[in-house]
Amino acid sequence: MIFISGTVGMLMKTWHTKDVESYSWWSIMLNNAGNLVYWVYILSLPFGPIYFLHGFYTIATLLMGCWCHIYRKRPETAKRITGTIKRVTQTLTMSVVPRDENV
Repeated sequence: MIFISGTVGMLMKTWHTKDVESYSWWSIMLNNAGNLVYWVYILSLPFGPIYFLHGFYTIATLLMGCWCHIYRKRPETAKRITGTIKRVTQTLTMSVVPRDENV
């Protein structure tokens, strides 16, 4: 849980700020390649907690790779994605109109 909570903080900061300039594109790509190779070893192990931990790290590094590509290379796409997500989350959090109990 300690390792995951440290990574979640990094992901949340990147999501909110959209600042990926401090991340090395090659480092993230090498991490993704290493994760794929490491899955070969993990799949030889019996099912257990390592599947969840490594699954989380795989998803986190894939997200970081996607964000690096989107936020560095395509800022207009990043704005469009962010706007769409904001609209969806606002729709989901709209308050429900209370029912009139007398009807």
